[in-house]
Amino acid sequence: MSPAAPEPASFRDPDAAVFRLDGRVLRGLNHRAAADWDRLAASAFFHRLVAEGRIVGTRALDGAALAGSTNPRGAPWSRVLEHEVVPVMTYPFEWPFAMLQDAAICHLEVLLAALEEGITTKDGTAYNVAFVGRRPVFLDIGSFTPAAGPWPGYRQFCQTFLFPLLVQAHLGIAYQGLLRGRLDGLEPTEVRAMFGGVHRFGRGVFRHVYLHSVAERRVTASSEAVKEDLGQAGFGAELAKATVTNTLRLVRRLGVGARSASAWSDYRTTCSYTDADASAKEAFVSTALEAEPPRLVLDLGANDGAYSILAARTAEQVVAVDGDEAVIDALYRRLGEEGIDNVLPLVVDLTDPSPGLGWANRERRAFSERVRPDLVLSLALVHHLALAANVPLPLVVDWLRAFDARVIVEFVDRSDPMVQRLLANKPAGLFEDYQPERFASLLAGRFAIREQQQLPGGTRTLYLAEPA
Repeated sequence: MSPAAPEPASFRDPDAAVFRLDGRVLRGLNHRAAADWDRLAASAFFHRLVAEGRIVGTRALDGAALAGSTNPRGAPWSRVLEHEVVPVMTYPFEWPFAMLQDAAICHLEVLLAALEEGITTKDGTAYNVAFVGRRPVFLDIGSFTPAAGPWPGYRQFCQTFLFPLLVQAHLGIAYQGLLRGRLDGLEPTEVRAMFGGVHRFGRGVFRHVYLHSVAERRVTASSEAVKEDLGQAGFGAELAKATVTNTLRLVRRLGVGARSASAWSDYRTTCSYTDADASAKEAFVSTALEAEPPRLVLDLGANDGAYSILAARTAEQVVAVDGDEAVIDALYRRLGEEGIDNVLPLVVDLTDPSPGLGWANRERRAFSERVRPDLVLSLALVHHLALAANVPLPLVVDWLRAFDARVIVEFVDRSDPMVQRLLANKPAGLFEDYQPERFASLLAGRFAIREQQQLPGGTRTLYLAEPA
């Protein structure tokens, strides 16, 4: 058995820490956290929400499971818990609007159920929630503690959940870059400055942004002043349940309204596929999936998710990524409408994917470390990387090889209308090496090509390859 490895993201809690041990997820608790766990384990809401899949499955273990390990401050553990494993960890700055909204609803519903039994949560960060497919799950078992006074997590909830939702709902500003740039979320005073003019009257803005920013200004003078301001705004202990209920009502009512067409939202209707091309491509992908059913599929440049949904028929899990927030938001909503729960849609710019962030660049791991597929779909993507993003073909192939997985990759010839559109504003002769023979040679140098098929239109070729 290998030694338990501390989870880099869990060092901030002085009473508990998460470890990974031989594929398992364990949580060590000190004496204070162990007492909180005993109270939680005796509650009715906890077992009900675990059964419903809204709180991560958790069980107590013998303390020997973390023998020799201590918390980040050197103290021994009093108790050890084991959690169900989340297949792919994702972060709020990778979620589209509807996904962050559902995660916020999950957090508040869990909190309301806990308050009914005299329990609250220490914090309210969006990192308390993860997704299994498209289902939000509350993870931070160590956050539950006896309720007393205002909700300690209100500020974090606003900064990482509510403020980003308000900014996109009322101002039309996508929050992903804002959250990625600041893991602690958006500061009240900064958000207040964004809501000028008529926007200050937007639903939820005065109560949660303006009053919060006023309290924030007084924090250096007296923490008791902050408590007083929050209490006057309805955050006293006696109104905690009502306040959380009102916040939940607000979150549910937020929406982005009618979206204007994004760069890729109409790709399916404007792309150059004939019906024969589309049928042949679907057959090629389906055959590869059925021949060797994958555990985890990563669909790069998923767009509307047509092939992610196709892969979901045979794969255990599918991660569908695209840099266009509007198409990923639409995909997430579609998955809910169609009851498809094993596809995880994410907003990821493939030319600038999520790096390691936070303390020592390890608190939030890089996207490439968290998603390790055994099949990668790279359909109608290579020409965008090579011609629109100016990524040399050798680097594109090296990047695909770095996933160390089978790939289904599509190469689109220079004569294809989509490629001609990309080349229209480029200097002549700039991409002379963008040729099918060149791509096939590069692919064969890094992979073993198992299948190859040119689509009926003659401008697109599909490859099934595996690491050489």
